[in-house]
Amino acid sequence: MLSNLTGLGFDGMNIGIISDIHADYVALEDALDRLLNYHRVEQVLCAGDLVGRGPQPDAVVQRIREFAIPTVRGNHDEWSHGLSVENKAYLKALPLEWRGQFDGLSVFMCHGKPGNNLWGLYRDHISTTLLNMMLASLNADVLITGHTHMPLYMRVQQGCVINPGSLYVFHNARSTSHTYGVLRLPDMEFDLYDLTVAPGEQLYSRW
Repeated sequence: MLSNLTGLGFDGMNIGIISDIHADYVALEDALDRLLNYHRVEQVLCAGDLVGRGPQPDAVVQRIREFAIPTVRGNHDEWSHGLSVENKAYLKALPLEWRGQFDGLSVFMCHGKPGNNLWGLYRDHISTTLLNMMLASLNADVLITGHTHMPLYMRVQQGCVINPGSLYVFHNARSTSHTYGVLRLPDMEFDLYDLTVAPGEQLYSRW
């Protein structure tokens, strides 16, 4: 189980960020193993879309529940096909947004855009001014999002926005980045990793 370190003011933290698992249980297990045992993160956050497209939705939801990973509801999480009664109820109860405090910094997480899990944030649509205004209005230092399946990291004066890309690795009509990330606080640095490459053999992206 992961420790709940929210608000405890630790001096430096590594936080694993995942999103858009899309019922790929094997990819989820691989990512969690890397995050916990290789990257040694203290917490994992998930920006939604646990189910849809992939073969093992119930196993994915169950694993997220077992690890008590803070998760927001993605647009695909509105579906409940192939889930146990308990896991259906879990998905239905997921919030559209989540807030936490880590190492003195405020983190806001949603699936798409704040207040809407059907529309995503794309780098070429975000200006420095817009992101500063968005973070200020959210009263957040870090905005974590998903949905687009495209990794994103942008740092501005007010803080940063992060999208770890999509985790699943199976072939699908919708392309996947098969990536996850590690957020390093309080510096707000973000490292991106490719799930299809062994963790000790790849060069990570620090943008």
